[in-house]
Amino acid sequence: MAFKVMGVTAGRKDSNSEILLKEALLVCQEQGAEVSMINLRDFNLLDCNGCTSCTIGMSMGKNTGCSLKNADDKDRIMQVFLDQDAVIFSAPTYELMPSSLFLKFMHRNLAYETAFLTKIGAIQHRDRVGALMAVGGSTRSWQSMALECMQVTTVTSSFKIVDMYMATMVPAPAQVLLHEEKLARAREIGANVMKALNTPPAERKWLGEPDYGWCPNCHSNCLCLGEEQWGGLKYPIECAVCGAGGDLEKTPDGKWKFVIAANGLERDRTTEEGRGVHCDEIADTQGGFFMDPEKPKIVAQRLEKYKKITFKGLE
Repeated sequence: MAFKVMGVTAGRKDSNSEILLKEALLVCQEQGAEVSMINLRDFNLLDCNGCTSCTIGMSMGKNTGCSLKNADDKDRIMQVFLDQDAVIFSAPTYELMPSSLFLKFMHRNLAYETAFLTKIGAIQHRDRVGALMAVGGSTRSWQSMALECMQVTTVTSSFKIVDMYMATMVPAPAQVLLHEEKLARAREIGANVMKALNTPPAERKWLGEPDYGWCPNCHSNCLCLGEEQWGGLKYPIECAVCGAGGDLEKTPDGKWKFVIAANGLERDRTTEEGRGVHCDEIADTQGGFFMDPEKPKIVAQRLEKYKKITFKGLE
């Protein structure tokens, strides 16, 4: 049976993000994959309403699903999206990050969190391959969080990201067609996705530029100072994307590198085991509130003060 590979873009029609995605998908198709593609602009997608019913349910061992399941096209897409062997994501960059449309779609994936659903026995584990392409009009300085935001939103569906590419300096519609090297890099993305699919899941690894990014685990360029996590775990430095913990060490040539601690992948967000700990955290913090009959009463009583406060809005 042919591998299923899906392309998901949030860019303008017939423009840079879509063009690069089609280049990658053509390679997958040439190598025998069953290929499909969607542009999120073609669908009705609502913002997450923050009801937390999905996480409350899963933290209690129930698959309650999304409260907006029948209100828009999200669930319709997810039924196909989660049945793929690989998905290639392509999005334009706005204000350092991927477009709000891309993030709106991906943030709703929490209701379909494969780690939580596997943990409670609602679904069977499935290995998926992923690749990312971000497109922008300037240098990396003005796209500094694009790939990182894209990658962290893919972990919810257990994608093993094997390659990612940032196409810079293409602000005009379809301007990427003037740069054969960018089109070639997109084709390389497609080839690497197929190479990963033809590799046993346990042996799949990063296929992009070997030294890309600070983090040797997920190859993100985003590190932050560590703070105490739930349960007391703490590292000097953390990867903001995958959660790997460690510290910065100076190399013999005077440069710095991020070295992951011996227990630094204990809560690796790219694994279902690592995210499963977060399900326990939600059960503890959220359950600690709802299971105590006095706490909701106190909050309801104190909330009355804020319900009565109003300020002038737009006229």
